Amino acid sequence: MRIGILTGGGDVPGLNPCIKAFVNHALEEGHQVVGIRRGWGGLLNYNPDIKDDQREWVIPLDNNVVRTIDRTGGTFLHTSRTNPGRVKGKDAPAFLQGPEIEADKRNDFTKHVLRVIESLKLDALVPIGGDDTLSYAVRMHTEGMPVVAIPKTMDNDVFGTDYCIGFSTAVTRSVEFIHALRTPAGSHERITVVELFGRNSGETSLISAYLSSADRAVISEVPFDPEKLAKLLQEDKKRNPSNYAILTISEGAQMMGGDVFERGIEDAYGHKKLGGIGQFTADVLKELTHSDMIYQQVAYLMRSGAPDALDRMVASSYGYLASQLLNRGVTGRMVALQEGKYTHIPLQTVTQGIKRVDVHELYDAEAYRPKVNHVLGKPMFLY
Repeated sequence: MRIGILTGGGDVPGLNPCIKAFVNHALEEGHQVVGIRRGWGGLLNYNPDIKDDQREWVIPLDNNVVRTIDRTGGTFLHTSRTNPGRVKGKDAPAFLQGPEIEADKRNDFTKHVLRVIESLKLDALVPIGGDDTLSYAVRMHTEGMPVVAIPKTMDNDVFGTDYCIGFSTAVTRSVEFIHALRTPAGSHERITVVELFGRNSGETSLISAYLSSADRAVISEVPFDPEKLAKLLQEDKKRNPSNYAILTISEGAQMMGGDVFERGIEDAYGHKKLGGIGQFTADVLKELTHSDMIYQQVAYLMRSGAPDALDRMVASSYGYLASQLLNRGVTGRMVALQEGKYTHIPLQTVTQGIKRVDVHELYDAEAYRPKVNHVLGKPMFLY
């Protein structure tokens, strides 16, 4: 087989080890692997009607190409948030422009993508991404393209799997920064608000707070009362011998009666950028508590650098499993972890729900903090 592999959406640590494991195993089985650069954007921008070198969008992968990529974070194939099924006319490549293409109207270039796949003689696709990237993988599957998908997102919110590449490292980084922020928080005797990524799922805020012993955690799933939160943080601050308190908050969190903080224009998957709820919350808490605040948006630092050991292990295993499935002719699947075991599930599962924190089992919605009711029988990351 000739297999195309791509990474889409936000970068996370672990993507390169996953690519390397997949390529090495696929080559051992006698297949060819092609790297599609910049996610689905590579297939959108590739022009099948020219004979020029188009390594800007597609490159052959062999053992030497991937030999050292696992030593760094991110994705050496690069990434984008491209959805070929919803491309604004002005964002389409020049060779796809025409009088029928309106600048601000979204267009479906899936026929072009399928033509590119045929031109590249690809027999299967392995997209690595979150629910947005994988939703277009479902489209490819429905169009008849053999697909085996791999879930990644530091939010850990791809529906159908207990674990996504990038989550462990994101939590590890967050815990490190939360502990580091205790230095200025204690020195200046301030309440500290740490904003973490997390659109629909507050799992990074919850688990990071749990592991770092942060005083309070606000998550995407539970709207919060700022006055109540202010009172709790004041009590936490007084109880602390160093006279400070720390709060984690998901970027997708919202106050009671308020809205999620979004800005900018919608991307190809209908999402605006999140961020800012931490700063707004810090400003409100300052007025309510009459205490100076520290606000820190950890943001991209959560996904920076090389992966930790767990992400290396899961990423490599996912890559290996995806190759095994293709070698057996099993497609239309997504590799997954369920109850601590590697498995694979129907690819369409990705679009059938939204993964959320189990508030009843893991969160005290009255006290705004992690509360693990049961550990026995839970997977390693609680979920």
